[in-house]
Amino acid sequence: MSSSQPPEEQDPEDQNPKSLYERLETALRGEQPVVLATVIGRQGDAPDPHTGDKLLILPNSGQPSTSPPLVYGTLGDEDLDRIVARDALGELAAARSSIRHYGPHGEQREETIEIFIESFAPPPKMIIFGAVDFTAALVRAAKLLGYSVVVCDARSVFATPVRFPQADEILVAWPDEVFERFASQLSSNDAVCILTHDPKFDVPAILRSLETQVGYIGAMGSRKTHAKRVELLKEQDVTEEQLARIMAPIGLDIGSRTPEETAISILAEIIALRTGTPALSLRDTRGPIHR
Repeated sequence: MSSSQPPEEQDPEDQNPKSLYERLETALRGEQPVVLATVIGRQGDAPDPHTGDKLLILPNSGQPSTSPPLVYGTLGDEDLDRIVARDALGELAAARSSIRHYGPHGEQREETIEIFIESFAPPPKMIIFGAVDFTAALVRAAKLLGYSVVVCDARSVFATPVRFPQADEILVAWPDEVFERFASQLSSNDAVCILTHDPKFDVPAILRSLETQVGYIGAMGSRKTHAKRVELLKEQDVTEEQLARIMAPIGLDIGSRTPEETAISILAEIIALRTGTPALSLRDTRGPIHR
């Protein structure tokens, strides 16, 4: 998760270690996602950064593409701060912690500076409706990006651990039941993917998704299928603004054919939407989906 804008200006007091830890404590008590970067090793005789220097990064309340993160502390170099803050937000989006290496000014191919990036956030959640062949591939791909994946289908014969061994949870349930449990938990980092091709599932799942703050709503199906779906949604008083949140047909237009290729196109679209990076979605192109 990166931003084209620089971090907001910070008061010199924000570089005080005590102030930094107070902000970290406040974020944790408020259950806000936050990431802490700490210099744990360095080579050479450059005076900065010092081992133990810290950078605290909080995603701003706006969309990542329009609102810079809130950054406190310093690693001793402005460019290093900027690059580490960018990479730390990417780790935070996947709820991962890692050790990364940089040059003294944030150079990516150097190993002068060793930094521990520690994320404090639950993993992003992906709710997939439809226990179909494409679902298994999407589960595998989503797990690579750190998602906690829930597979939902009202048909118990299809929604089984044998078919989806990598899913974190499998629910035999209708959309309304699923959202009664998860609606309040969904945020801009989360995703709902609707792969069912059946109005009995599709329409309720979309309607309930639109009531949440979930960052991505994708629905599988041909352009003709989605056009019929839109008419049904309009009958439920769904507005044009709400319809614009739905990525359908789902995925980027990369010519995917197999379930695995389709899963990659869906995850790529989620990343592009989350980071505000222009990418060609199937929703915004014309012609056949499969070529």
